[in-house]
Amino acid sequence: MLTSAALKKLIAAGSKEDVEILPARAATAERMARALAALANTRGGALIVPFDFKETSDPSAVRDRALQALLTIEPRLIVPLPYLVGEEGGPPEALVVEVPGGLPHVYAVDGRYFGREGGRSAVIGARALRELMLLRGENTWESAVPSGASYDDLDPAKVEAYAQRLPTGYGTIEELLLRRGCVVKRGRTLKPTHAGLLLFGRQPQRWVRGAELICARFSGTAMDDTFIRQTIDGTLPEQIQRAEAFLNDHLPRYASLSGWQRQDALPYPPGVLREAIVNAVAHRDYRLTGSQIHVLLFADRTEVHSPGRLPGHMTLDNLVRERYSRNEAIVQVLADMGFIERLGYGIDRMISAMEAAGQRPPVFAEREAGFTVTLYARAVDPLGLPKAQSAQQERWQKMLAYLKAHGRITNREYQDLCPEVNPETLRRDFADLTARGVILRIGDKRGTYYILK
Repeated sequence: MLTSAALKKLIAAGSKEDVEILPARAATAERMARALAALANTRGGALIVPFDFKETSDPSAVRDRALQALLTIEPRLIVPLPYLVGEEGGPPEALVVEVPGGLPHVYAVDGRYFGREGGRSAVIGARALRELMLLRGENTWESAVPSGASYDDLDPAKVEAYAQRLPTGYGTIEELLLRRGCVVKRGRTLKPTHAGLLLFGRQPQRWVRGAELICARFSGTAMDDTFIRQTIDGTLPEQIQRAEAFLNDHLPRYASLSGWQRQDALPYPPGVLREAIVNAVAHRDYRLTGSQIHVLLFADRTEVHSPGRLPGHMTLDNLVRERYSRNEAIVQVLADMGFIERLGYGIDRMISAMEAAGQRPPVFAEREAGFTVTLYARAVDPLGLPKAQSAQQERWQKMLAYLKAHGRITNREYQDLCPEVNPETLRRDFADLTARGVILRIGDKRGTYYILK
């Protein structure tokens, strides 16, 4: 969201291709609809309506007209809700409506298609319109209503929890779902769309077969017969949360010693795996009902396989710098819920995080009917031994080297490694390293042995 300082700079710079400055006195619903459709048909941007209180601007009335404008655009333009900007404690200075880039449709107002020419909105010519439609294509699956679905197939508790996250003043829950493309009107009846059922449905997989995640943890670096598998269904937000829990439970922890204190580290930078999963959920092709998202966790890497090739004009070459959303309603609701940033989509953040951690960059690949992200774990020597600074630490090194080679050690075996040392001193070594979290005691009395924790 724009700050007051950033807003002032944009207003001072005036209208341009990605910014429309529309005075409040001229901000009719029709003018705003044209500007918003033009921004959506170009590269996105922001509609800004500054308030001039000398002319008695009513911020609430302007915001209501912006909401009305969004409802007049065809197909439904799904954007973050309009918001007011002003200095803390002061009156609002302007209304802002942000339009993401890379939307999948071509948008019209009263049957006319608008685009941006410099700092103004203008009707798109016939040739340019044909090119734009060919580039974007028309994808109506997300807004379609499955046969037999009714409003009662949405879970009211999930819808209410979502509405509670958003600012007040944007109408009823039904109006919010309409603006988000989760329901459509059929006469006087509201019907849930595919997007609405995936996000808030009681039984999403009843309506969209294959809308699931399959998570699997393999013991080595290749698929084999020894693995842990979990099929995750439910709504898309629930799938993301449960997949993240699976990874947290099954990711290997790399141990290192710092000052002879054990420190555990994960093989990936924080948030990178979550970004990969969220991107797969948000952007997969749900029309391919015979396939699921696969999250495969290996010892040296994690692969996330998503049904559907890259959409629209997206290619492996422009993946980082370009934006295109196959499922704009799903993306916007997940952004409202805090899973993703509406304008970012996470690819560049994954690359930056891996680079900052000194790890291999993500590898992106297109398959015949899918897209794969591979994230490589960092190469770590598990429990690398610090340099010994004393006779005691030299003994510890011997013990840990033995543990790395054999997996376990007993009191008798440690005495064989250090025959010249008093047994009581060796007993204290076990106690010290256990207290430091380096080793773990198993059993008692004569059956006692120790393993790396």
